Amino acid sequence: MAILRVKDIKKMEKKEREEKLKDLRFELTKANVTSQKTNSKTKEIKRAISRLITFQNFLKKESEKINKPVKEELKKAK
Repeated sequence: MAILRVKDIKKMEKKEREEKLKDLRFELTKANVTSQKTNSKTKEIKRAISRLITFQNFLKKESEKINKPVKEELKKAK
């Protein structure tokens, strides 16, 4: 499992990020089934999952900030 960095996440497209998140979650469940305790591999997988989710939330908030003034202008026009 390679370390997933933010600069690598930025290069990914939305579909790639979603697919990577799905793969990491599957890998985490598989790792939890094989070992009953947390090891360094599961910790790194959890970190990668949290980085992906955090980046997606950041993008969502940024898009809301951009679209918010437009929505307010539309409401005022009505």
